Amino acid sequence: MEAARIDGAGELRIFFAVALRLMRTGGITIFMFDFVNIWNNFFLPLFMLNGERSFPVTLGLFSWAQQAQSSRDMNTLVLTGSLLSVIPLAIFMFSLQKYWRSGILMGSLK
Repeated sequence: MEAARIDGAGELRIFFAVALRLMRTGGITIFMFDFVNIWNNFFLPLFMLNGERSFPVTLGLFSWAQQAQSSRDMNTLVLTGSLLSVIPLAIFMFSLQKYWRSGILMGSLK
């Protein structure tokens, strides 16, 4: 920050050029944890939503698993749905991994 001040940068430019770049790794980490938490949320939609048409993936899989106890044909649907529900999370994690890993390595270089 002192070097930026010597170069004549104002407080706003220091924030956007230095501080925001340093906070990117922490922000992306929090965003990833929050996204996974929202994606896997179970109890809030269970109590708040009325119809099965508006259920998220986890709650839909739960209702399918309950139906699978009475009919054995539903087991393959539950397993396939579980696999498909993980794919968006994997795509999300791999797409943000570049920013996450570069921020971790930023402090190790001299």
